Amino acid sequence: MKLVVRILFALGIVVVGVGLYVFGARQHGYGEHEGAGTPLDKHLPETVVRGRARAEQRAAAALTTAPPARQVLFGDLHVHTTFSTDAFLWSLPMVGGEGAHPVSDACNFARYCSGLDFWSINDHAEATTPRRWQETREAIRECNAVAGDPENPDVVAFLGWEWSQVGLTPEQHYGHKNVILRDLDDAQVPSRVIGASGPATDALRGQFGGMPWYVPLIDFRNRQRYFNFIEFMDEVREVPACAEGVSAKDLPADCYESAATPKDLFRKLDEWGMDAIVIPHGNTWGFYTPPGSTWDKQLAQGNQDPRRQFLIEVMSGHGNSEEYRDWKEVLFDASGKATCPEPRPDYLPSCWRAGEIIEKRCRDAGTAEAECARRAADARQHYVDGRVAGHWSVPGVQPAEWLDAGQCRDCFIPSFNYRPGSSTQYALAISNFDDPSGPQRFRFGLLASSDNHQARPGTGYKEFARKQGMTEARGARDEAWRKRINPWIHAEEAAPESREVPLNDLSRGFATLEAERQASFFLTGGLAAVHTEGRSREQIWDAILRKEVYGTSGDQILLWFHLLNAENTDGTIAAVPMGGEVRMTGTPRFEVRAVGAFEQKPGCPEATTAALSADRIEKLCRGECFNPSDERKRITRIEVVRIRPQVRSGEPVSELIEDPWKKIACDPSPNGCVVQFEDPDFATAGRDTLYYVRAIEEPSPAVNAGGLRCRTDETGRCIEVNPCQGDYRTAPDDDCLATIEERAWSSPIFVDRG
Repeated sequence: MKLVVRILFALGIVVVGVGLYVFGARQHGYGEHEGAGTPLDKHLPETVVRGRARAEQRAAAALTTAPPARQVLFGDLHVHTTFSTDAFLWSLPMVGGEGAHPVSDACNFARYCSGLDFWSINDHAEATTPRRWQETREAIRECNAVAGDPENPDVVAFLGWEWSQVGLTPEQHYGHKNVILRDLDDAQVPSRVIGASGPATDALRGQFGGMPWYVPLIDFRNRQRYFNFIEFMDEVREVPACAEGVSAKDLPADCYESAATPKDLFRKLDEWGMDAIVIPHGNTWGFYTPPGSTWDKQLAQGNQDPRRQFLIEVMSGHGNSEEYRDWKEVLFDASGKATCPEPRPDYLPSCWRAGEIIEKRCRDAGTAEAECARRAADARQHYVDGRVAGHWSVPGVQPAEWLDAGQCRDCFIPSFNYRPGSSTQYALAISNFDDPSGPQRFRFGLLASSDNHQARPGTGYKEFARKQGMTEARGARDEAWRKRINPWIHAEEAAPESREVPLNDLSRGFATLEAERQASFFLTGGLAAVHTEGRSREQIWDAILRKEVYGTSGDQILLWFHLLNAENTDGTIAAVPMGGEVRMTGTPRFEVRAVGAFEQKPGCPEATTAALSADRIEKLCRGECFNPSDERKRITRIEVVRIRPQVRSGEPVSELIEDPWKKIACDPSPNGCVVQFEDPDFATAGRDTLYYVRAIEEPSPAVNAGGLRCRTDETGRCIEVNPCQGDYRTAPDDDCLATIEERAWSSPIFVDRG
């Protein structure tokens, strides 16, 4: 009897203990705040920094006897840590995440792994609480404090954030923009970040509901990471919205300030009165950009401020956003009603594919052909009406059934579900004629960055570790977690009829987007490059303000682009660098100089192995670093793009973009390439023209460069896909390599008619 009592007593204790533990979990009692960390207190030896400059000088000198006066520095102006909601989610064990990636990791990675000269922090403002913003400022100051001589630091870290706006319709959508600040001291930076409003804000701030309290108990061994995420979201939700109509400086520091439009964002930055620039990115990313979105509305009603927004991110780890195509992902009639366009040889609209899927299912069920055609038409319309969630209009659809619908088939490593009306070329070609006496245009300089969410700036130095932090490829770690994360995929039958998708139905959270298909489009990311007089923060900032910047697809390609024959007011001739503006009446003459990136050696350089342990190198750098050899890749050709911006409302954009306008072959020399060209048509055309160049490297393998890896028929139509999954269905060591031609994009030179 005593034994029974003891057993019952023990069981009672266990039950009470479990009950108390579950109660604590339900009350969110176990989470811990994850801070920004502390960067390593070691800067790179001055000999390493000087060595980079000497290598570049030698490369420039090999091109001509008069190398450019300014040096090239490489950086990444788009970096996230686990202070961002999506980054924290992707760090969780259920999706194969690696754990916390704080701000200090980004500093250490830029310094020791990727060999960058500068970078910026850009965590989503929507999840940046007052405590996290203070910790971010401190971590960035610490990163700079250990960089050595401020006039010649090993790396410069800029402070900033991302304004992450998403609209449900093209009229409401403005997209994402990075805010970069020049200064670091609390007195010189905003005491509060400025976020967006709308569905993206609601998602990043947990308004659709956070993680269920019981998830940590399902993965009990890793429970603390889930508890910490719950704590993370609780902290976000506890920050109240700031009062409307109050000047930014007069608001308390402990509220969430939002700007609904770019105009509002620019106004609030003006209220702070501090040096800040705004860099849009991801405008062609169709996983959240509504079909039919274009740049036009951002040239209207004060939504463009050329003092702050004068650069654009042409490429990132989410793909290339450069190229314009004249196909449409959706059509609008005179009343604004959206309809589905027909397919073309170079493009299959996703809405059209929805109709094909439903029609096939209908016929396979033995239904009459006329009825199946009607259902196909309904499916196309249901998809269009559902906007970015249109894929949910087809019940039980599997990602591979979409084939390559929605993708740009002939673009260079394009972003997913491409939106050509939001491309960089489209932005450069359009004009706003609200004021006929002074049409407004975008005069963007071009750069690239990574948009890495694992605190790894500049991930493109080597093509490896697709699922280990060098790209955004993430997914369920096994089939059980796939069912938990995406229950709708498994719970639905493949019905032969489509359904309506309410425009405001965001109940699936991030699963509203096509996350599984998107994994095939995640790349290692690009780089920003600047031409500077030196390495200091001020000199880098001045180069950015001059738009003397360019982007690369990840390789540290050297590129110079000048107009040679600009005439000064005193009649002398001057050279105008990329990003410059000039008036001319004669024939413009240009010069391009380009040198390929260093071939990489395996492993890490001595400066890194001396500073970090082998375990730390493996965890931080995934065992591989920027480690240049003495050999450089060959530049095979220079491509010139010529754009003549609109001079009248409604002028067809496709007729204004000549891509490429010229292709100029280069000798296969490791010393690089120098070419000159002229535009004899400029004087007779009588219209403003801009020119930018691409320096193209010899082919090399790159992560995910094959996209969905279509198998095509004899007509070139995609009939089967072999996607690179972000989850367990693609092996962890499969980097999905395919051959591409890495490249650098110069900023344009804007030549206005005299």
